[in-house]
Amino acid sequence: MGKVTLSPKILDVLDFGTPSAERDISRGLEKYFVESDAYQRVQSGAKTILMGNRGAGKSAIFQVLAKRERAAGSHVIELSPEDYSYELLSSTMEAEDAGSWAKQGAYAAAWKYLIYVLVMKALARKGMRLTKGGGREIHHYIRDNHGAHQLGPLSLLVSYLKRLEAIKLGPIEAGLRTRELDRLYKLEEIHNLLPALEKVLDGQRVIVLVDELDRGWDSSEDAKAFVSGLFQACVSINGLHKNLRVYVSLRQELYDDIPALYDDAQKHRDLLEKIYWSEESLLELIAKRIRYSAHEKGFDVEALERAGDRACWSAVFASPPGQARDAAFRYMVDRTLYRPREIIQFCSEALAHARSRTSKLPVPYSAIERCEYGYSAERIRDIAAEYRSQYPGLLSVFEVFRSRPHTFDREELELLCLELAVGEIPTRGTESWLPHCYPNDLIEVLWRSGLLTAQADEDGTFLGSHQVQHLNVAAVKRFRIHEMFRSSLGIAAAKG
Repeated sequence: MGKVTLSPKILDVLDFGTPSAERDISRGLEKYFVESDAYQRVQSGAKTILMGNRGAGKSAIFQVLAKRERAAGSHVIELSPEDYSYELLSSTMEAEDAGSWAKQGAYAAAWKYLIYVLVMKALARKGMRLTKGGGREIHHYIRDNHGAHQLGPLSLLVSYLKRLEAIKLGPIEAGLRTRELDRLYKLEEIHNLLPALEKVLDGQRVIVLVDELDRGWDSSEDAKAFVSGLFQACVSINGLHKNLRVYVSLRQELYDDIPALYDDAQKHRDLLEKIYWSEESLLELIAKRIRYSAHEKGFDVEALERAGDRACWSAVFASPPGQARDAAFRYMVDRTLYRPREIIQFCSEALAHARSRTSKLPVPYSAIERCEYGYSAERIRDIAAEYRSQYPGLLSVFEVFRSRPHTFDREELELLCLELAVGEIPTRGTESWLPHCYPNDLIEVLWRSGLLTAQADEDGTFLGSHQVQHLNVAAVKRFRIHEMFRSSLGIAAAKG
């Protein structure tokens, strides 16, 4: 379709939504949600472990899934950051070497206990028929054991863990300890209720969503056992009944930071769904938000509805004279790691700059250029914070590249990384990991975190870790600083 021209008044009401899915769901997220293949596989229950980087859209998938399941009459249980605290767990539980008790197994048992109790409470609270189909037994158990004093999810989890800890580390005779531990690990308290629960689930559906496990992540012994135990519990519970599904979202960095989780995941790779975005899917995301925003404010957007995604984009963002109509999109998407949160943030900031200087659409290209530094500075801080548990002080490593050339041969990059590792170039807060890094290891860290792109083939194309799933970085001869980082680091644009 040809060029689309929008009313200047749309500039004042255009809204790309918020970067937070939790806030966006009440503003229309479901209407402009991009139903990716990943979403379809999660919605069908084929995939129950959702993985992706921060801002990749994990919470958006969970928010839309929850809303649609509730609309269909399902019971939805959402566990959020307020429901767990790694700091509290670490201060409450004894260390694993205090008696050599295996925490991952204990956390898995406690998670299964917690989730089953929450499911039964939700079913009983929603007025299920208590006289048949297993409901009576469940009602009596909930009434007698969880009725008078309502413990929050974390308190319920910790109470079960403390029961395991007391037996494992307490002054109990060995044979009795074994029997008591076996009873707790097998969930004997509720095990006889599972057949009744299966009967109830024949006629009702329950989904449990555990999101934002990275909030407050401290990489402690208990934090790792908490997440890896949850993974085990999720796999086990999902085998009970097709109408009970537990979904967990994990950030890639957490997955990489927990060896036990990685080992378990190899056995259940078919349950993992990794979120990936392409340039085209990000363009679709923004075009959907443009159409929805204009429509909700009462404008006649028939032309936008008929227009393709690129024409829709071009109606809002202008490209430089003489360049392709989607040049502005190319410029902005090249300054992301292909995460929805980033393109939404960049577009929103460009729109805000434009409103202070013009009263018409499309947004001039100069507005994009003016807001790039602030966007770049914020993203570089966020990326460093994303890796703070694995690579504390990473921001000071990024700063070492300030005002340097944008492209490096492998030899000069290895030399720079060696100087960083041995301390010839000072950094802050990196003592726990940087001195132990070989140059090749540090290059891999910088590529995976997004700072570096790698020349992957003879035609000169530089690719980031967000563009290719597997790349032998050790064999790459040339590297380039990613465009998203350059403005903040004062690195001149590449030519050619």
